[in-house]
Amino acid sequence: MLKTLLAQVKQYKKSSLLTPLFAALEVVMEVLIPFITAMIIDQGIEAGNMKKVGLYGSIMLVFAMFSLLFGVLAGKYAANASSGLACNLRDAMYENIQTFSFSNIDKYSTAGLVTRMTTDVTNVQNAYQMILRIAVRAPFTLICSMIMCFVINAKLSLIFVIAIVVLGAFIIVVVKTTMKIFDMVFKKYDALNASVQENVSAIRVVKAFVREDYENKKFITAAENVYKLFVKAEGILAFNGPVMMLVVYFCIICLSWFGAKFIVVGNMTTGELTSMFSYIMSILMALMMLSMIFVMTTLSIASGKRIAEVLNDKADLVNPENPIMEVKNGSIDFNHVEFTYNDEAEKDTLIDIDLHIHSGETVGIIGGTGCGKSSLVNLISRLYDVNAGSVCVGGKDVREYDLEVLRNQVSVVLQKNVLFSGTILENLRWGNETATKEECIEACKNACADEFIERFPNKYETYIEQGGSNVSGGQKQRLCIARALLKKPKILILDDSTSAVDTATDAKIRSVFAKKIPDTTKIIIAQRISSVQDADRILVLDDGKINGFDTHENLLKTNEIYQEIYNTQVKGGGDFDQTGGAK
Repeated sequence: MLKTLLAQVKQYKKSSLLTPLFAALEVVMEVLIPFITAMIIDQGIEAGNMKKVGLYGSIMLVFAMFSLLFGVLAGKYAANASSGLACNLRDAMYENIQTFSFSNIDKYSTAGLVTRMTTDVTNVQNAYQMILRIAVRAPFTLICSMIMCFVINAKLSLIFVIAIVVLGAFIIVVVKTTMKIFDMVFKKYDALNASVQENVSAIRVVKAFVREDYENKKFITAAENVYKLFVKAEGILAFNGPVMMLVVYFCIICLSWFGAKFIVVGNMTTGELTSMFSYIMSILMALMMLSMIFVMTTLSIASGKRIAEVLNDKADLVNPENPIMEVKNGSIDFNHVEFTYNDEAEKDTLIDIDLHIHSGETVGIIGGTGCGKSSLVNLISRLYDVNAGSVCVGGKDVREYDLEVLRNQVSVVLQKNVLFSGTILENLRWGNETATKEECIEACKNACADEFIERFPNKYETYIEQGGSNVSGGQKQRLCIARALLKKPKILILDDSTSAVDTATDAKIRSVFAKKIPDTTKIIIAQRISSVQDADRILVLDDGKINGFDTHENLLKTNEIYQEIYNTQVKGGGDFDQTGGAK
């Protein structure tokens, strides 16, 4: 974990090295000041020599100024290094997430990834800044102060040794106890973020079903879980202060008692005792800072593990050594394919799929919910890899292609349509960033999206809100289809992407496809017969297996599942918007 995190320091190594250097110099200046104070008292005030008071006072002032300068520089470089590390960690995680396959992404919740890139990185940033500065300053202060104390009076210094042992043992117990709690805290943070994200993204559904009270209770429960764990951890950490002060007062009393005796017998001067009081406070404050470091480090270790998990996760799908850089045509072959999302699953999602689709052919896919329709098409663009068998596009195994080349030629309109905040043109150019406005308009005409875009006041410059919340479901689907067409792919996959479109518009889109992109292989997944009955062939899936693959007419004669779907939809009254919806 540590190696993974430190690898992201990169260009901030100089700041990371200068911070402890200036922190050490700051400590040296601070440690020398009490020593000068003792000289002022012993050689100046008690001896009645005001010249030496002025001389040593001037030296003390110079040391104080240098201490201030070094402290400011240490703080500046620590902030630069820690903020830079946080920036690099977020960039590295984001870039790595972009390389993930669907199977990689399935390991993490969206809320969990957000927590890692925000709260967890902030914890590591704070810990790194503290380690660079205070983790050097505190031990160095402790060591230098102890050395000075032993120089002044070795016997009295044994008091500090006892104090250090007691506090050290206490800190170890506290750190071990709180670390377990902080591990649980971040799991609860994920649940809290998930609650917020789910509620905000689905706020219209929440309001439509009047579930505000339920969502409030769910959020309060998640927030209280985090609250309780933090209270438990902070309750343990609260012992730090009282125990520290107990040790401080014990040392002061012992130092006062034994120091006075040493002065009486002449083994110690007043100035030396005064400086030892300063050193004892420095030592105990250093111990206090060390305890804070241990607490922050404990918190950041839990965060660091979660960050390193994302950074070290390698994409399951990678390019071969010498990838094929061209897709010849849109033919698709499934050669006895077996597929499952989870190796521990009792049953495969797809079983012995042997399927051959010609380039330019239009194929409909129909079947019950969960039969494997989306899983089947996800294998074509290699969003997942097969467990057995092979999937070929253009006569070549998809695992032999460069991933970017393959996915540029296999355009997918997924079941869950997503639009991004920005204008309609900006969203369309996700399909082709160099597309001209005329090409975008043509794609929208082919997707039957131009008719509603032209009704907007700003037309193609209309701003789309996050998630496409200011357009209807059917409008969103048509914009996504247009975006996919801009790629000019050899294979176009519509995964139930016209479900929110009326049957007349659906038929119009399919008619345009047949005329405008006849050489593109078109795969249409649908729940309604009317969307697929005009396809060259129709694939019927049932429980992950091929139940039928033929024309509409032949399936009506030979396939029981297709007959049942047809009779339910067509003879049972047809699609709502096709027969009686407008009456």
